[in-house]
Amino acid sequence: MMPSMQPSQTYDTDEEDGPLLFGRVLDGKGGARRIAWAEARDWQPQASGEVMWVHLCRNREGVQEWLEEGLGMPEPTAELLTSDETRPRAFREGEALVATLRGINFNPGAEPEDMVSMQLWCDGARLVTLRREKLQTPRDTLAEIDRGNGPSDAGAIITSLVEHMIARMNASIVDMNDVIDELEATDPDDDPEAMLGRIATIRRNCLGLKRHMSPQHEALEKISRDAPGWFEEHDRREIAETIERLRRYLDDLDISKESAIVLQDDLRARAIASTDRTSYLLTIVAAIFLPLGFVTGLLGINVAGMPGTDDPRAFWVVVGLCCAILGMQLALFWKWKWF
Repeated sequence: MMPSMQPSQTYDTDEEDGPLLFGRVLDGKGGARRIAWAEARDWQPQASGEVMWVHLCRNREGVQEWLEEGLGMPEPTAELLTSDETRPRAFREGEALVATLRGINFNPGAEPEDMVSMQLWCDGARLVTLRREKLQTPRDTLAEIDRGNGPSDAGAIITSLVEHMIARMNASIVDMNDVIDELEATDPDDDPEAMLGRIATIRRNCLGLKRHMSPQHEALEKISRDAPGWFEEHDRREIAETIERLRRYLDDLDISKESAIVLQDDLRARAIASTDRTSYLLTIVAAIFLPLGFVTGLLGINVAGMPGTDDPRAFWVVVGLCCAILGMQLALFWKWKWF
């Protein structure tokens, strides 16, 4: 099994209010105030620089209706944001940015390749993020805001969410590489079956992460390229830097997978070599006892006329004959370099 790779979980539930998991109204200076679901449904900016961010559980009652009626969102977009369609994608819809991103599932019992999707919609003044399974990434950004040193606008929140999401991917890759280093330092003769199982898990995790995270690369490029004007230039540059980090992480995944393959091939080669040695020894033993078994079997047949049945020296003659045959075999094997 892979190591847990579970960061400390801080899924606060004390703010849950209907479908609202938490809500903040940014003051434009890195801080924010809390907002309840009743206020969020009809919220409008009251001062310059105010941005509302609400994080919702998308499968709860009333979410899609609010997206359509409260935010004036087209029905197909609202359906996309509340559906289980999790493939990463991003597109611009008027002055709004719509995206589906994936983060690594650190929930108990989940494997790293089990991804959790997060949908988002933003028009520059209102940011809505939605999830179904628990996802720690929004909490990381929320903690920065509550400390007073968080993002100051919608574009910065999106950038922060993306950065935290990609950083957690890197943490999983580092943990997998640590496991590979540990396996390389382990004596393969200790428990080769367990080692092969752990390596197979690493390969499966690498393939899963690569399969799920590669489309995210395209989604982030679309955000950087096609986001509306409220997504400022410095946000685009930070997204571009995150894209470069994602590329490096995907390359690291390939390296981790290749390292696991090399280690797996080495273990299998050792197992095959051990099996071949055992088979070779058994062949030598069979070759030694084949003529001896023939002689003893021939002399052991219970028919009349067997020579030496009345001679007390016949047994020792047979023993001497078997020893002579054995000696001749060993000499031939040595000559032929069989051992």
